[in-house]
Amino acid sequence: MTDTKSETPTTEVAQFVSLKHPWRIAGIVIVLVVAALLLFTIATNERFDWPTVFSYLFNPKIISGLGMTVFLTFVAMVIGLALGVVIAVMRTSASRTLRWSSSFYVWFFRGTPVLVQLVFWYNLGYLVPDITIGIPFFEPWISVNTNDVVTPLLAAILGLGLNEGAYLAEIIRAGILSVSTGQREAATSIGMTKFQAFRRVILPQAMRVIVPPTGNETIGMLKSTSLVSVIALSDLMYSAQSIYSRTFEVIPLLLTASIWYLVLTSLLSVGQAQIERHYGRGATAEAGVSGRNGMAHLLRRNGKKA
Repeated sequence: MTDTKSETPTTEVAQFVSLKHPWRIAGIVIVLVVAALLLFTIATNERFDWPTVFSYLFNPKIISGLGMTVFLTFVAMVIGLALGVVIAVMRTSASRTLRWSSSFYVWFFRGTPVLVQLVFWYNLGYLVPDITIGIPFFEPWISVNTNDVVTPLLAAILGLGLNEGAYLAEIIRAGILSVSTGQREAATSIGMTKFQAFRRVILPQAMRVIVPPTGNETIGMLKSTSLVSVIALSDLMYSAQSIYSRTFEVIPLLLTASIWYLVLTSLLSVGQAQIERHYGRGATAEAGVSGRNGMAHLLRRNGKKA
């Protein structure tokens, strides 16, 4: 009789060895060397004239132009968001007239440069000398000179705001279309009107798609305000230009304006990251919740009862 020995199974532990990446190390070295050379050049080149840059940093004219830049960015984005929501809803409407008219708006304002639009609004008085209000073919009730109404500030607001509305309309439309039709059906099934469903259900879910590109558009708008210098509006760029046209200190004034643009852009980027994190948490909490349950979940978050 043969003795059989019980065999115990042996487990082999796989050892993972991290791969070496020599090209990654080489890339890091190259980047560090280039950055060091760039910083050394900026710090040692006397033509940058850093003392002059910092002396103009809080110049009253520069600060005044900075305030105008922030104001234009805020007003243009508010107008753009308001128009964007309206145009986006029209673009998703079942009415062909609304869809075609909104599509024409987007096509026109996205298809022409914002600089051309700014100059057009600034010179509107050549096309329409007087702005009249009244019944057509009758004596007007009110008639004012167009140049008295369309000031450089109003021309800048119209040019930037109307142009931004076309871009934000497409961003908001993409966010609306990202919400499933089941959410809309669930909203109507519990007696919500279309407006209530849009405000309480569709828009909160679409925000996680809308916020990132809208933040990028806000940063882009901040820099686009520099274009209003061509219509003699005293923004940050125009203020810097007006100073270096007298002192001929072109590079220091451009660096001063660039520093302020970088500061404002950094602040907007921090705000954008906070808003994205907020709506990202909402998206995580709503994961796996759909249909009527998703509706109830959203309503509970807003303090409503389905």
